[in-house]
Amino acid sequence: MPSVEGVGARKAALQMLDAVLRRGQTLDAAAGSERKLSLADHGLAIAIAGETLRRIPDLDDLIDSATRNRLADDSKARTVLRLALAQKIGLGTPDHAVVSTALPLVDGGPRRLVHGVLGTLLRRGLPAIDAPKLPTDVEQRWGSAWGEDVVAAARRQMVARPALDLTFADDAEAQAYASANNGTSLAPNNVRLPSSSVSDLPGFGEGRWWVQDLAASLPARLVGKAGDVLDLCAAPGGKTMQLAAAGHRVTSVDASGSRLERLRENLKRTHLEARLVEADALTWEPEQQFDAILLDAPCSATGTFRRHPEVFYRARRRIIAENAELQARLLARAADFLKPGGTLVYAVCSLEPEEGEQVILNFSHNHPAFRTAPPQPGEIPDFVTPTAEGHVRVLPGLLEAEGGLDGFFIARLVRRG
Repeated sequence: MPSVEGVGARKAALQMLDAVLRRGQTLDAAAGSERKLSLADHGLAIAIAGETLRRIPDLDDLIDSATRNRLADDSKARTVLRLALAQKIGLGTPDHAVVSTALPLVDGGPRRLVHGVLGTLLRRGLPAIDAPKLPTDVEQRWGSAWGEDVVAAARRQMVARPALDLTFADDAEAQAYASANNGTSLAPNNVRLPSSSVSDLPGFGEGRWWVQDLAASLPARLVGKAGDVLDLCAAPGGKTMQLAAAGHRVTSVDASGSRLERLRENLKRTHLEARLVEADALTWEPEQQFDAILLDAPCSATGTFRRHPEVFYRARRRIIAENAELQARLLARAADFLKPGGTLVYAVCSLEPEEGEQVILNFSHNHPAFRTAPPQPGEIPDFVTPTAEGHVRVLPGLLEAEGGLDGFFIARLVRRG
């Protein structure tokens, strides 16, 4: 249980929010710097920060309805009020605990203001906010690109607890595991379970499976027959393990030594093999060409918003444009590494067309030797329908009743011989 006062966890949550909203950090990175708390308080701080990030536009509307003069967006008073209200709405924290743990955060500051606003709003009664608004620029982008139904689905999924997907090397083992552990299998080699502690699940220590959102498993399913395969920008390695389990001879390249070390540990745990190379893909010179290349490119990661709500406040238009430029350069570089007749699979966990459809459109225009190769029956699950162009686009709302999926774009290209 958190400490009696509970203030330490709230202070940590406040610092996490500051790191995300003002310094552009991920919530995981911000949480990693808070090491002085007990395990329980650390988990509570992350939960509070996450619930706040999921509901900021609605929380701000509530705050603005109870103040005569609008508080500055980056004021400490607004952030403390957001944090306090998110606890009540998202975590069911009792009123007295909401107030008593918020006021110490503004000692020496606008304590009376925060106390007054909280008192006013708690007396009114707070709404459930079970389909929170997304930031205005995100709703405009996604509404224009995908339609209002997708925006509405994203709102609902924002506060729904994501399920846990496991990937197995062997489908028969996956089916048996699903039956034995009250899970479901939504695709070959997949088991979906209610969200839980990963290390406590049966089979973790034996390396029988690895955690991988079902949508993230789709790109490797499109690589095709076994051969020499390059996994470019490979870490943390879910796709490398898929490719190795499928019998490919895998070379995995990533610029981050620490992330490659994590991949090395995962390969050891799962008893799989791959050649790991620490290198910048833009300057790396391979000694061979490859039968297939999987490029899961760095991106805004807006498709992962269910687990990482901070992406909305990190993935501004400038960041999206910079990512798209990098993706184009990586894709052009990968093309040079591919044998004639080889397969190139491009993927991003982004819901931004600039990082998906537009990148492939530009690449195809500049590389006429490549043609799109749409998914064939049986390669990906039946619930995924390729686009008219032959690509895969996973949007909010797909499999919503079963727990949803991360947003993804995938294109498979073949180099003419």
